[in-house]
Amino acid sequence: MEKTVLNIDIAEEQKNARADIKQQGLRVLVCAGTGCVANGSLKVIEKFKNLGANVSVLTDYDKMTIVPTGCHGFCEQGVLVVIPDLHVTYVKVKEQDVEEIYESHIRNGKPVERLLYVDPKTHEHVMDDEHINFYAKQTRTALANCGNINAESIDEAIAVRGYEALSNVLKENNPEAVIDEIVKSGLRGRGGGGFPTGTKWKFTAANRGGKSYVVCNGDEGDPGAFMDRSVMEGDPHKLLEGIAIAAFAVGADEAYIYVRAEYPLAIKRLRKAIADAEARHYLGNNILGSNFNLTIHIKEGAGAFVCGEETALIASIEGERGMPRPKPPFPANKGLFGRPTLINNVETLANVPVIMLNGADWFSSMGTETSKGTKTFALTGEVNNTGLIEVPMGTTLRQIVFDIGGGIRGGKKFKAVQIGGPSGGCLTEEHLDLPMDYDSLIKAGAMVGSGGLVVMAENTCIVEVARFFMNFTQNESCGKCVPCREGTKNMLKILEKIVAGKGEMKDLETLEELAQSVKDGSLCGLGKTAPNPVLSTLKYFRDEYIAHIKDKKCPAGVCTAMKKIVIQPDLCKGCTKCARNCPVGAIDGTIKQPHKINQEKCIKCEACLTNCPFKAIVLE
Repeated sequence: MEKTVLNIDIAEEQKNARADIKQQGLRVLVCAGTGCVANGSLKVIEKFKNLGANVSVLTDYDKMTIVPTGCHGFCEQGVLVVIPDLHVTYVKVKEQDVEEIYESHIRNGKPVERLLYVDPKTHEHVMDDEHINFYAKQTRTALANCGNINAESIDEAIAVRGYEALSNVLKENNPEAVIDEIVKSGLRGRGGGGFPTGTKWKFTAANRGGKSYVVCNGDEGDPGAFMDRSVMEGDPHKLLEGIAIAAFAVGADEAYIYVRAEYPLAIKRLRKAIADAEARHYLGNNILGSNFNLTIHIKEGAGAFVCGEETALIASIEGERGMPRPKPPFPANKGLFGRPTLINNVETLANVPVIMLNGADWFSSMGTETSKGTKTFALTGEVNNTGLIEVPMGTTLRQIVFDIGGGIRGGKKFKAVQIGGPSGGCLTEEHLDLPMDYDSLIKAGAMVGSGGLVVMAENTCIVEVARFFMNFTQNESCGKCVPCREGTKNMLKILEKIVAGKGEMKDLETLEELAQSVKDGSLCGLGKTAPNPVLSTLKYFRDEYIAHIKDKKCPAGVCTAMKKIVIQPDLCKGCTKCARNCPVGAIDGTIKQPHKINQEKCIKCEACLTNCPFKAIVLE
């Protein structure tokens, strides 16, 4: 194919954008992702702007620019304020802290120690990202710009090589070469299944010639997952560029980004990014002066978890109820509006421009033999450093939990990790050195999923965790197929029975039989993976299920029905405070005499335990 001569010089655009950034003087990066906004970052930004109005007070800079960024990832420590030129990262910043940062550090060069990150192991203050393990142990590709640029500025995106890969692709004018590069990179779908991305592109491109579509799946429904949201909020132009390259490769001229309506900030920034890109001819008709056209629409989803499944997502865009359809035909042959459709998730597409800029060999040099590149994870639960991370595929669970995550809170003992959300499985202490890649996790009875990592400590009830995820999946089942609709309902009933202290040993056998039936007989991925949390916890923590059933005891002391609240007579002074605060009148006794709890009446609300001034009431 002949090369195309473009009428927009991306190198000149980059030069101008970088020059503009240099003119900003001292850049103060304030996280304006969803989490930090909720913690008051907009007030922090406004306070900085007001203080910085008088630029004459700056000693080494004649100007200060406050840059609202996307998510920095370190959500546990928000609001985050990073001043790169001063080599400092401030954490948990409040509006009232701004003046001290400004006066002490910006004006007089003295860092505010109390706002620096404290390492949970050494208990020492750490100045900047390079020395904070949470950041230092990561390798960021999809998230490289998140937290470092103004998420709503197309010029700042261009300054960090935004749209350069698209420009190169359009100049070369060789769709097959683009697909070959993605195949060679070894990129696999980051939405959960791990299907080879290049292969999917090939399938869709085989139908090139008529109308076709690209769909970006931003329907991130796993509890605690926010990887895709952070990319959409923090670096929307990288996503748009990835979509444009994918559309060029497969021959599509129209694309949809499917985003759940619960992500209003992501939707707002995507809409602005699309409008800005169209105005600058990076999207729309005759992109960059080529003959390639692409229109990108945003479709807001209603928050149905099942719409993460590609055929249900397609139905939703078409205005139908979001329910899965049998396959084949696959979307690559017959997808949106009956036309060939390429569907990739946000993180997958965000990797595309990076691969095209740095080459397939560079990308495949990271990761393992069968799982190339990096993966983002939402690290949550009983870990010191929660937040969004990105690490090479094959990084061990131990490295993630104890190096990046800083270990378990309060010095508690590590118990397990639930990976992949409701579709994933449970990993235990024996898996701490397991490489986090697609194949290793499948062998262990889990899966990468979209990348949720919930860390559990010794005080976590595994049976309750399984019940929680089954309750979520059962609520989100669309009800189209019987195995999922009825199977998850009955599995949930059994789990609820066990945590209520009414379980029988035969329930475990029934639970496993139901799980296998749901796994084998369900129509879509939601049902096929719904039993995973139950099966994996039964495999690794069966003794905990048995304790709930045989001993009527929750080893973690979590399940309310199995709690027994008692009054220790040798400590009770008979003050009657517990009886006066009991909402159901379950405490008997006379004044100045030891009281007693009627276990049949007790609802385990713990009001008595909280109110006892003599610590005479305990949980058994």
